[in-house]
Amino acid sequence: MRAEGNPRQAGLSGGQTGGRRLRLLVLSLAVLIAISLLSRLPAWSLLELRSFDYLSTVDDPRPPPGGPVIVAIDEPSLADINAQWPWPRSLHAELVTQLRAAGARVIGLDIIMAEPSNPGNDAAITKAVGPDIVLAGDETLIETPQASQLIRATPLPQLTQAGAVTGIASIDLSGDGIFRRIPGYEDGFAAMLANASGAAQASLPAGRLIQSFGPARSYPTVSYYQALDPENLLPPGYFKDRVVLVGLSLQNAPEIDKGGVDAFATPYTVHTGKLVSGVEVQATIYDNIRRGLSIAEARLPTVAACILISVLLAAATVWRSTGWLTIVTSAAALLAFAAVSFAGIRLAHVFVSPLGPVVAYISVAFGQAAFDYAEERRNKRQIIRAFAQYISPDLVRRLANDPSQLKLGGERRTLSVLFSDVRGFTTIAETMKDDPEQLTGLINRLLTPLSDVVMDHGGTIDKYMGDCIMAFWNAPLDDPDHALHAVRASLAMQAAISRLNRRLEREAAARGGKPHVLKMGVGINTGECIVGNMGSTRRFDYSCLGDSVNLASRLEGASKNYGVALLLGEETARLVSETYIVVELDRIIVKGRTVPSPVFTVVHKADVEALAAHQAFIQTKYAGTLAPSDPAFETLAADIPELAAYYAIVRDSLAADGKE
Repeated sequence: MRAEGNPRQAGLSGGQTGGRRLRLLVLSLAVLIAISLLSRLPAWSLLELRSFDYLSTVDDPRPPPGGPVIVAIDEPSLADINAQWPWPRSLHAELVTQLRAAGARVIGLDIIMAEPSNPGNDAAITKAVGPDIVLAGDETLIETPQASQLIRATPLPQLTQAGAVTGIASIDLSGDGIFRRIPGYEDGFAAMLANASGAAQASLPAGRLIQSFGPARSYPTVSYYQALDPENLLPPGYFKDRVVLVGLSLQNAPEIDKGGVDAFATPYTVHTGKLVSGVEVQATIYDNIRRGLSIAEARLPTVAACILISVLLAAATVWRSTGWLTIVTSAAALLAFAAVSFAGIRLAHVFVSPLGPVVAYISVAFGQAAFDYAEERRNKRQIIRAFAQYISPDLVRRLANDPSQLKLGGERRTLSVLFSDVRGFTTIAETMKDDPEQLTGLINRLLTPLSDVVMDHGGTIDKYMGDCIMAFWNAPLDDPDHALHAVRASLAMQAAISRLNRRLEREAAARGGKPHVLKMGVGINTGECIVGNMGSTRRFDYSCLGDSVNLASRLEGASKNYGVALLLGEETARLVSETYIVVELDRIIVKGRTVPSPVFTVVHKADVEALAAHQAFIQTKYAGTLAPSDPAFETLAADIPELAAYYAIVRDSLAADGKE
């Protein structure tokens, strides 16, 4: 069976899937609870307001047409008038007269005139004001350890008695020092301007969020000195039927870190870093009241519903799995939340903060992704631990880092298969039948170094069968030199057996007993096999099957009949012939096969003449003309001593056949 889809979720059983989904549901509930608690923190509210700053200004809205005109007390006016501030009130009276003559409908003086000045100047401004004039007042809360005192500064009584309207110009700032809300004063400066101009709404939208209209100097602005002579310094009809606000407004808007006189941070400050003059803030409040553009904040049930929908969407996104699509869908969802919030501001004048839904979505989606990643890491460690029992740690790490190299289910591959078995182990076990712990210890001491050899040479241990080991090369990872590595491993296994025998001999000598001498036979064959996960749905092994596997097993069993420790199949011998001296021993028909199979072994030393003589010996043997008295037996045994036992077995077999 081939694992498909997201590798993090491939192969999950029904129980694992159910556990994952239960964890996802618990995570979703925990996120809902966590956000409900976090939303009570002041910092959360400020983050929501900061998101409002960006969304309400992202399309760079500008002042509505027909809005207020600003007469700025600015640097050019200070230079032209050349008088110390505060200027004489008679100058403000002249300005009012000029503006009224130019057709201004309502004039708002964002200048505090709460205390008497020069009597002549006070008389001049008193004579100039009327019901079309709104004068600024101020309200300050003074906190002391003993009490809180609210102080209201209002214009001189004679000014209000002359018909001027008082408007409180104080504004409220959010916890981060940014102006965002319509002041709650029924007699606020902008509200009184709206009343005076006949554009007031039925009720003041106090506390609602302000829609800003651009950075500093976005409103039509002229200098104070120009307004003193509009006929000569301004276009005709510039103030005709307009609401005019007079106040401090420097041409070079102060930066936020430097502060400024009567200047405030607004939502646009997040883009420009500049403060906006108080008179422009009042113009913005006026347009919000006059045009009904202020923005209400969504009520708790609406916000809670949006967060719940966000959690459900996130859970649906990661219900089956997580992966790179989780990132794509999450990015799309976050953009959608921001777009919906922006549409609410522009189309319905309602602000639904995207913060809660965004945090909820990210927490659920990426929280589940973190769980899946941890689960993947845990499964990876389990796979490494499990496969490390069969193949080398380096191969395990390669598989873990690139699971695509492991094809689950059966696949056809050319493998080099090795079987090894200790000869006479049944007899050894018989002598230890009364001491099973010693027998177990001996098996472990035997199999441990042999298994290490297999894995060190890149092999995969298929299974243990008592004292027998089955291993193969070229799966699950590609190994172009699989035959060579298998033969090298077999020779190293023989060396490991020799070292173990020496240790057993020393231990037996120390006990005064007789050592157990271990001898091993190995069979290696190379051919096409089916390799993969074999077994049932509840339990399976990574194994290989095929005729080539069976032949490797038969070669191991037949090795003792030829007096050699290693027998190779024909293809294995061909593949390693350039590295090792490979000699043919016989053609045999093993159990279950009808075609004779050549068998080979490896010798470490043999000259060309000896090898040629051996080949002639084999051909004579195949021809049936080899006799026990042939001098080749003695000659070859001397020239290739590693095969002396083999030659003796062949001669004895011929002699026995002759007696029969």
